Amino acid sequence: MRIWVDADACPNAIKDILFRAAERSGISLTLIANHEVKVPPSRHIRFLRVASGFDVADNEIVKRLIVGDLVITSDIPLAAEIIENQGRALSPRGELFTSDNIKARLTMRDLMESLRASGIDSSGQAPLSHSDRKLFADQLDRIITRHG
Repeated sequence: MRIWVDADACPNAIKDILFRAAERSGISLTLIANHEVKVPPSRHIRFLRVASGFDVADNEIVKRLIVGDLVITSDIPLAAEIIENQGRALSPRGELFTSDNIKARLTMRDLMESLRASGIDSSGQAPLSHSDRKLFADQLDRIITRHG
């Protein structure tokens, strides 16, 4: 298993959890973004910069994914594509996307996008909380433990 991070919008607190997990487990961690992202020096952690553009980082992740890889993303369409390609997708808030819940998440995303397009303020997501970080770390540990 390798871990891929859709790093364009991944919170720093989540990156720090991922950095520690990669060092502890020895699992390959790659952050992909269209802007520079600082990563600690490590043989397990690397950064791949892609060109700017719509879905360029997402497409690179999908291109490199192999069955069983884990992708960290809050991008619901990307998560759906990862699941379709037999990978696993985990949100920075600790939600494990599965074939059972991804269709409902896509539907909700589309609804919220329609509301925003019609001028209704949806206020967006709340800032990442301590409980979000804990849920993420716990889910990540479970995935890594099952892999190892």
